[in-house]
Amino acid sequence: MGKYFGTDGFRGEANDNLTAEHAFKVGRFLGWYFNEMHVRNGNKERARVVIGKDTRRSSYMFEYSLVGGLTASGADAYIMHVTTTPSVAYIARVDHFDCGIMISASHNPYYDNGIKLINGEGEKMDEETIGFVEAYLDGELEIFDTHYGAQIPYAHKHEIGVTVDYVAGRNRYIGYLISLGIYSFRGKKIGLDCANGASWTIAKAVYDALGAETYVINNHPDGENINNNAGSTHIEGLQKFVVENHLDVGFAFDGDADRCLCVDEKGNVVNGDHILYIYGRYMKERGKLIKNTVVTTVMSNFGLYKAFDELGIDYDKTKVGDKYVYESMVKNGFRIGGEQSGHIIFTKYASTGDGILTSLKMMQVLMDKELPLSVLAEPMQMYPQVLENVRVQDKEEAQKHPAVLTAVDEVTKALGDTGRILLRASGTEPVVRVMVEAMDEDICRKYVDQVVEVMKENGLVL
Repeated sequence: MGKYFGTDGFRGEANDNLTAEHAFKVGRFLGWYFNEMHVRNGNKERARVVIGKDTRRSSYMFEYSLVGGLTASGADAYIMHVTTTPSVAYIARVDHFDCGIMISASHNPYYDNGIKLINGEGEKMDEETIGFVEAYLDGELEIFDTHYGAQIPYAHKHEIGVTVDYVAGRNRYIGYLISLGIYSFRGKKIGLDCANGASWTIAKAVYDALGAETYVINNHPDGENINNNAGSTHIEGLQKFVVENHLDVGFAFDGDADRCLCVDEKGNVVNGDHILYIYGRYMKERGKLIKNTVVTTVMSNFGLYKAFDELGIDYDKTKVGDKYVYESMVKNGFRIGGEQSGHIIFTKYASTGDGILTSLKMMQVLMDKELPLSVLAEPMQMYPQVLENVRVQDKEEAQKHPAVLTAVDEVTKALGDTGRILLRASGTEPVVRVMVEAMDEDICRKYVDQVVEVMKENGLVL
């Protein structure tokens, strides 16, 4: 991760550690850089960048700042307005943009925001380009064998870029999602929790078009209520809504709709691990699970791996982050992967996690199997989990200390094939996370305490 950009973009509190000036400079660099790349590749066309935003109060400020920077550098800015992250990725790819920008802090509260950069293939921007952006933000840009510092050229006269209203791109994305619905949902009562975020009109439009009796909550954004007791991070509201209205199923999205969690007809949560199990099994049964592998992260529940073992399905484990899941999928040719949080990627249909697409794929299984979601999810049993964040002097030492390694090994042997232990360093804090999953929560607590005590005894804890 860089100085400003993490695994999911440049994230911060609006006008605190992420300002309008930052956004202007990001636009300035990208507009200049892609125009310069055009020139060097013999392309006489002006660079084109597509921008979307979620419903946060500050998203308009960042949108205008990015547009100002892009056009000042000679690029044309295409504005999709309020839309989802996966829609920007889709349009960047199919409409051949140089890059896409999404303004969102995903599931964070309204006062946070972020700038996500997407390349022309609809994927997260490569680290080299992000490194150039960060160098420009710090006034240390060196590129094309030239030291620019903070002084890249402005466009002048006819070279100045223009802004294009591109709501048509959002509509094209809606049409694409509708085209993936191979069944009519007529007669199905479906609940949608849009988190007062980017999906607030798109999700209902898709389900209405496919014939569903659509019930929607948290679809009245006011700039400050995004993710506020709503959406996939506060799914209890949808659980109650599904039960009270006798719905067949419910789907909850986050602020930029790249995540989806489900609620079955009984009001139970069906998380990302359940989704991987249900759809992975469905693909295997139809001979569609290429290389017989589902991609997970190290934080997927032990119950998912037990269920896959019983089905004879292989799995790859990556670091936490949908970025790493996607990298594994592309490198190895896998077709489905994701995280427990609901970031699910179907590489046949999208280059990023897409909450609405995920909900449609789950509906496909429900319609094809003619079974309720509770029955489909039942075979995968979530194991109890205890996770403790331990503040340490040195993250690397705390994980590699001989006494800690011995303690972890003892727990691993004691659990055998009935559970697991995992130590993982935080990417942003002086914290090591100690996590144990087992058949009983008391067992989990016992072994977490056992390892933490060893860390304390060896002076590793702050």
